[in-house]
Amino acid sequence: MFINITDSKEAANKGSSAGLVNYLEKENRIDHKQEPEYWFNGQQIRIEPYQVMRSIDDNVAKLGKDDAKFFLVNISPSQKEIRFLKEQYGEEGAKEQMKGFAVRVMDAYAKNFNRDGVNSNEDLLWFAKLENYRYYSYTDPEVKQGLKQRGERKEGEQMHVQVIVSRKDITNKIKLSPMNTSRGKNAAHSKKMGQFDRVAFKQSGESVFDRLFGFDRQLKDTMAYANVQKNGELSQREQLGILAEGASQNYESRSVANELAMGVAEGLFTSTAGMLSAAGKTAASFLEVMLEPMYTGGANIVPESEMEKKKRRKKKSQGQQISR
Repeated sequence: MFINITDSKEAANKGSSAGLVNYLEKENRIDHKQEPEYWFNGQQIRIEPYQVMRSIDDNVAKLGKDDAKFFLVNISPSQKEIRFLKEQYGEEGAKEQMKGFAVRVMDAYAKNFNRDGVNSNEDLLWFAKLENYRYYSYTDPEVKQGLKQRGERKEGEQMHVQVIVSRKDITNKIKLSPMNTSRGKNAAHSKKMGQFDRVAFKQSGESVFDRLFGFDRQLKDTMAYANVQKNGELSQREQLGILAEGASQNYESRSVANELAMGVAEGLFTSTAGMLSAAGKTAASFLEVMLEPMYTGGANIVPESEMEKKKRRKKKSQGQQISR
């Protein structure tokens, strides 16, 4: 699950929303459908583009000309997640389920601000559009290499939802910026702007999807895992590797592993001991739950990497004793 919030560069969000609304109507123009794909939110499912533009552009009280007026939230399930939805609900049913999922994501968006009076999607002014395809742009490697043409459809499952959400709440009184990174550290700023944790919001998309649809997400398919593999320290990647191997064969331990993976991704743990403490487990019980499925010899057998470490420590100790 990929969820991203776009600021001014692509969304051009310091002026009217007309350009973005028009751009997101592209599939209706290209496909010439007899029944267009309408905009929707938590209350309506057949919203016309002019209504979207008018509502967003009118909800800008006390915003300056250089202030962001709206943000673009991109909700993109993986191809595996899309296939899962289509298998469960069929082609058209999957689209309706994605729309319902988008409403739940916007609930999480609202709650993430931790602001009084902003508790669900109903407290926001937002409009979403389901899209079935993605198209190659000039920035894609395939276009640069001459393998694809700009504007050509990308292969595979590409269903996703684009959301335009106003900078101001539904009452046009409260400013809400997901670009605020205070995370509550600056009390005065957070009271005024809200404290938005983008990592937590993106992670919430996975959690909501899994709970809503009963999706059995493997640890290696989580955002936390990908984040650690890309940006984590070697020690974090090693810790996460142990978690992934243990959880891959033990469904009961998978939820624990996923929670710990989130902590590792956010840098909350500097050691395995820290992870064990957070999980409320001793080292022995943790190894029993997480590692036993990997080894037929029982809980006393440790991974090869640990055995090697012990051998090195033993050799080092023996060398010190001889030198004395």
